[in-house]
Amino acid sequence: MTTAQDLIQQLQLQPHPEGGYYRETYRAELQTTAANGARRNVSTAIYYLLENDNRSHFHRIQSDELWFFHQGQPLEVLMLQNGQLTILTLGHDVARGELPQAVVPAHTWFGARVKGGAGFALVSCTVAPGFDFADFELADRARLTQEFPDQAAVIEQLT
Repeated sequence: MTTAQDLIQQLQLQPHPEGGYYRETYRAELQTTAANGARRNVSTAIYYLLENDNRSHFHRIQSDELWFFHQGQPLEVLMLQNGQLTILTLGHDVARGELPQAVVPAHTWFGARVKGGAGFALVSCTVAPGFDFADFELADRARLTQEFPDQAAVIEQLT
C-alpha cells in the first residue's frame, strides 16, 4: 500500500510555504502578460500532497488555478468569496458529490485539507497564466477575519 511518505520520496516533493508538499512538474516556455502587467509563463503545473491534519493555509494568487485529484482521501478546497465559504470536495466518488477536478478563480482566498483529517490526498494544480511567488499572498488571520467575520472559525483553522 502506497503511503504519503512513499509519494513524497518517489515524486521528490518538497515542503510548500502554504503547507503540504509539492514539486513543479511543468513551466511553459511561452510567456504572456498577466492582468497585473507582469510577464508570466503561459502555464505551470505541480504535484501537491497533503497528509492527515496538515493544511494548505488560506492564500490567494492572481491567476486561475485548476485542481486535479489523483489518489488518496477526498480533499476539501475551501474558498472565501463574497462573504461566503464554499467547500469543493475533490475525489473519485462523483456519485457522492466529489469532483475529479475543480477551479479556484483568480484573486480568491483559498486553502485545502484532507477530508476527515486522516490519510493523504495527492493532486495536481495548474495555473494560467503561470504561477510566480511574486503573485502569492498568504492570508493574515486578523485581516481575513475582519473581511469575513462569519467565517472566523475556519479562518482560525487555516491561517
